Amino acid sequence: MSVNNLINYKSAIVENITNAFDSKNVASVDILRLDKIHEIISGNKWYKLKYYLETARDKQRIITFGGAYSNHLVATAFAAKVIGKESIGIVRGEEPATYSPSLKDSVSYGMQLIFVPRESYKNRSDILDKINVDPTDDIVIDEGGFGETGVKGAADILELVPDLTSYTHILCAVGTGTMLAGIVRAAQPHQHVIGISAVKGADELTPIVSSFQQPPHAVFEINFNYHHGGYAKKTPVLIDFMNTFYQKTGIPTDFVYSGKLLFAVNELIKENYFPHNSSLLVIHCGGIQGNRSLPAGMLQF
Repeated sequence: MSVNNLINYKSAIVENITNAFDSKNVASVDILRLDKIHEIISGNKWYKLKYYLETARDKQRIITFGGAYSNHLVATAFAAKVIGKESIGIVRGEEPATYSPSLKDSVSYGMQLIFVPRESYKNRSDILDKINVDPTDDIVIDEGGFGETGVKGAADILELVPDLTSYTHILCAVGTGTMLAGIVRAAQPHQHVIGISAVKGADELTPIVSSFQQPPHAVFEINFNYHHGGYAKKTPVLIDFMNTFYQKTGIPTDFVYSGKLLFAVNELIKENYFPHNSSLLVIHCGGIQGNRSLPAGMLQF
């Protein structure tokens, strides 16, 4: 079966959520629901993978990287199974006594997991040498789909948005910077793209995103003030916001990416950050499986 047959592009819809925020300054806030594309190859994960998967048609194995709670590992494992390829996940950190839900899912889809100590994880060439990677038979995908191929796919996200030129600002969450780089590339020159970093102390992201651009391109910035302690960290105020946002809109978010993104949007609106009559497009990146690591009842959805 082709992976393309699994993705329902029509289900990624734009919804108006202006009433979820208390602001007289911003004209409108819309959200692009990438979380509705597919329950497993969710949201931006599909876009960052799709051109890699085209290349993988002539390969035997798909090898990729990620952490214990990586949605990317799950999406890659499932996609590899669908197109009949072997998959290997290089996991950051020692093998845990109990696998996370994401790791369990990856294994259930046939992915072989190899755990690498954190201090060795960045030594990609050494890791790949040890597992005898053969460029003829294997395709290697970096963490989160990072790289030109992933950025090319992420740039296609904005093709889903009717009347794209009407927005003054486009906002998305940032992990590796791959999606943000694609959004900046595809945005109109007059638009202001804002990435909300889910990672603490990731100042290198700005030059990384810039390295994928050619002028003229949209102005962009990365805001590092809303990581709530760092990657996959949370605070009570973030969880409270996510529950309140769901009550207002019926839209589920995750505490790793989309919850932090929308929390930041709310705060920036309250601070009158956006010029009068701004029109915002917020991109829900999907992948809310990480919420399964939270205690039952913490989230109301």
